Amino acid sequence: MLDIIQDTLIDSLKMLPFLLISYIIIEYIEHKKSSKINFILSSSGKYGSVIGAILGCLPQCGFSVTASSLYSGRVITLGTLIAVFIATSDEAIPVLIANPSSFANMLKIIIVKLVLAIVIGIVIDILLSHRHKNSIETSIGNAEEHIHKMCSHCDCEHGILKSALRHTISIFIYIMIVSFVLNVIIHIIGQDRLSTILLSGSIFQPLVAAVIGMIPNCAASVLLTELYVSGQLSFASIIAGLSTGAGIGMVVLFRENKNIKENIAILGITYCIGAISGIIIEIISSIF
Repeated sequence: MLDIIQDTLIDSLKMLPFLLISYIIIEYIEHKKSSKINFILSSSGKYGSVIGAILGCLPQCGFSVTASSLYSGRVITLGTLIAVFIATSDEAIPVLIANPSSFANMLKIIIVKLVLAIVIGIVIDILLSHRHKNSIETSIGNAEEHIHKMCSHCDCEHGILKSALRHTISIFIYIMIVSFVLNVIIHIIGQDRLSTILLSGSIFQPLVAAVIGMIPNCAASVLLTELYVSGQLSFASIIAGLSTGAGIGMVVLFRENKNIKENIAILGITYCIGAISGIIIEIISSIF
């Protein structure tokens, strides 16, 4: 057990400088550019899915919250909302950046999710082209108010460095806990049994990963990323899990959009897209 604790601590500490640098950059963008980015998203028009997918690639789930609020006011289309959800990877990107050996894989993940988000978003908008939008100004104000409420617990308004340090420490603790639990599980039940539980080597593993990704908490993206880095999840499965991982954006959607049936449908669509895409990638990988 002492060896497990020591290995977990050493591995986690190696990631700390990379995490801090990542969050300083992220906080700078959120502090200095968030209003402009929100306006771009809300006024993106027929290019909404493309713009939404690109913005969704930015780490954390702030823009999925924005997208949920804007969609609730019918400022953006359903295709744009789904594009943001698919492109969002929550805390996965900072965790992958903190593992320099995973940098190439991180780029592959971002590119695949970006392309998937754009294609799916455009298809959905074409199918639902008859839907109309409401006033932009009102919904932008609502969106910024929601983001303010969601971020009120993390001192986001007290400076870039303080916010970056707070996020770094929070995710560092998540990483240590997740890594420790995974190491203990592997030690107790063995790597082979864990692989069986996660359906490793099966084309159906993305189904499991997609369920984990839907947990509305950054711990889900950290868990998926740690499983992927440790070799327990395939590339197809990390795509599936992170494609369904919209963070608290889905929670905001259920809170702000009064059409519960529509919310459930969006939840189901997001899961199906992530799971099916993962299975398709898994099949293609096995062929080539």
